[in-house]
Order: sequence, then structure tokens, then C-alpha cells
Amino acid sequence: MQPILSVETMRASDAWTIANRVPGLTLMARAARGIFRAADWPAGTAIVIGPGNNGGDGAALACLLARAGIPCTIYRLSDKASPDNAHYLARAETLGVPILPFAGREAELAAAPAVADCVLGTGFSGPLRGAARQAVEWINRAGENGAFVVSADINSGLNGDTGAADLAVVSDLTVSIGFYKTGLFRGDASRYIRRLVNVDIGITQQGPAAAFLAPPGAQPGPGQIACPSGCRWDSLPAADDPDDI
Repeated sequence: MQPILSVETMRASDAWTIANRVPGLTLMARAARGIFRAADWPAGTAIVIGPGNNGGDGAALACLLARAGIPCTIYRLSDKASPDNAHYLARAETLGVPILPFAGREAELAAAPAVADCVLGTGFSGPLRGAARQAVEWINRAGENGAFVVSADINSGLNGDTGAADLAVVSDLTVSIGFYKTGLFRGDASRYIRRLVNVDIGITQQGPAAAFLAPPGAQPGPGQIACPSGCRWDSLPAADDPDDI
């Protein structure tokens, strides 16, 4: 059965794996490759990134799109960036990816044929504010205009444990990274997620699962969560390509 983790257990698993087995940059490259493979990305894809590692997944995705000859643009919500995020932003820049501030470019984003939501990760909780809220509103406007919207790991605005949201990105596809998180199945999640897959990137679980995903169509037993329509029960496998992007 597929384990579903709490944010705390996911954070501990990620930290242990980076400290003992796989460098953080490698995990980020694997996450980006999983997101890249999960969708058909058109020319003109917009990638909206925050300053954290969720944004780093988006910067690494831009590198893969550029290497595949698919034009894309990164829209940054902040001049700040985590170290791994900054690494892949620099790599994207050398590959010719336009990197623009989000502010003042909202209309461009709303007209994009596809949008990657890489604004906030599973650690977010509470109401959206400021630039993050504006980004979510404009990503949703792009979706209303026909854009294919993909959320990296979790829809920005959703609580990673409870699935609570006053506003979140409405995704056509959410690509969970490493393990499913409880917030992808609880609370308001079903209002925002149309299809859900998970990508194994080689993170070693540290701590108990909060629940397990029941097989499609099966009545969930004790400790299980029903597999919703559009959810892939078997995880997409970890990429076996070189990790350097």
C-alpha cells in the first residue's frame, strides 16, 4: 500500500535522506524530472516560483524544458531564493530561460498555455497573503482561460496536513514528490485537485505513515484513505537518468 505521510514525517524523511544518502540538489533534479515527465508541456509554459525549494523544483523544471527545446518563462515572486533554488535559477539563466519578476507580468501569465505552480510547498499553513495570494489568483485565472495547470508537490494554498484552504491553486494535475501527504486527500483538497500522481525520488521514510492509500475502488480499511477518482495508486517510478540537469 502507498504510505501517506504527515508534513513532519515528510520533512524528517527529506532531511535524513539529504544528510545520509542523496544530496538535496539531486533530489530537486529528480523531482523536476518527475514533473517534466508527468505532463505534455507546450511552448510558452509559465513557471511561477516562490523563494523556497518548491520554487527550486520549478527552476529545475525550466532547465529540463529548455534542454528539450520547449520555450518557457520563469516568473519570480521574490528576489530571495534558497541555495538549491538559486543553483537551478542560475542554470536556467545560462540555458536562456527568461527570468522575470511576477509583479507587472500578470497578464502574460494569464495568457500562458500551461502554468507550473511552484509557489508554496507542503509546509504552508494559514491564509494566503501578499504576492503569493496574487500569484494563486492569476494562476487560477490562467486556468479559467484554458491553461493546463500543474502543481508541484501540493497546490499552493493548501495545508499539507489538513488540506484546509481559503484559496488555493486549482490544478489539472498535482505531482506529489516523494510520498503522498495527508493534505492531498483531506479538507478542501478535492475542490482544487483534478488529478494526482506521486513521483518516487528516492527519499527514505523516517517515521510512521499517517495513513495508507487504499487501492482504487476498494473500501478503505482501518488506517486507510480512499483512493479518489483521478488519483494514481501506483507511484510513478524514480527516474533512472543522470541527475545532472
